[in-house]
Amino acid sequence: MEALLTKIYRRLFESYGPRHWWPGETPFEVMVGAILTQNTSWKNVEKAIQNLKARNVLTVKGVHQLKKNQLASLIKSSGYFRIKADRLKAFVTFLFENYDGNLKKMRYERVETLREKLLHVKGIGPETADSILLYGLKMPIFVVDAYTKRILSRHGIIPEKTPYDEIQRLFMEHLPSDERLFNEYHALLVYLGKTLCKKTPRCDICPLKGVRS
Repeated sequence: MEALLTKIYRRLFESYGPRHWWPGETPFEVMVGAILTQNTSWKNVEKAIQNLKARNVLTVKGVHQLKKNQLASLIKSSGYFRIKADRLKAFVTFLFENYDGNLKKMRYERVETLREKLLHVKGIGPETADSILLYGLKMPIFVVDAYTKRILSRHGIIPEKTPYDEIQRLFMEHLPSDERLFNEYHALLVYLGKTLCKKTPRCDICPLKGVRS
């Protein structure tokens, strides 16, 4: 499995190069993006983030001080904006209650401990928590999403309905615990999923064609 996962990574990297993901000027911006991108496209998230920047409130303190209806209005483009405003407020409340609103203090936690805490925050599931850890805090944890599941199942590496944690363990037990590797690998899988491994796949030109042979 280690050889296969390494082979997949090398083929994707040789085909697409570094993806420079996740886009964000600050760790908090990345974390906000991870929450806003639930059930929507990144283009819609970018508009919401630009609105927060324009109001100069894209900080832990800035979001904390906004009224919920003000926040909802600014992130409207991301869809489900009232629900997401609730989730962002819950997240910043968590940051103040546990870390005095200081993201640097989060890094003193063990990955497993911090992940467990994040999963108890309203509206934060495994994919969002792991995106916050990997992309926001540079912690070595593998993010799994729908593209990952689709690509691996189509190549017969996992059954179609394999649970999130099992897929995550597959990568983390067979690859070096390297934040940069996990970052790039996930970004490459997302790119493949968006461009070729769609609901109707382009297997004929896929860089992973015959990867198991």
